[in-house]
Amino acid sequence: MAFVKCQRYIDRMAKGWTLQSLIDGKMQLIAFCHNPRCHHNQPLNLEKLKAKLGPDAPAMADDLIPKLRCANCGGKAVGLTYTPENTKVSGMGHRID
Repeated sequence: MAFVKCQRYIDRMAKGWTLQSLIDGKMQLIAFCHNPRCHHNQPLNLEKLKAKLGPDAPAMADDLIPKLRCANCGGKAVGLTYTPENTKVSGMGHRID
């Protein structure tokens, strides 16, 4: 029963992520290539994505991955990692303002 409630919460939160909410939450989005000969990765510029797709554009991996391509090899097999911006959060997880 607890798992079901937790999963519903996660589903609700995930559907609410937009590019603007990632920017407001001081999150960093890193794209990485799954090509074993490439393994390129790079942080995505959320402000540029917001300008192109709009602030309310969904920011979940399933929404963004089809729009991405590796800048190094051109492959479409990419993944995303969502993390707090390391320049905005201390090593102990506290925000630095």
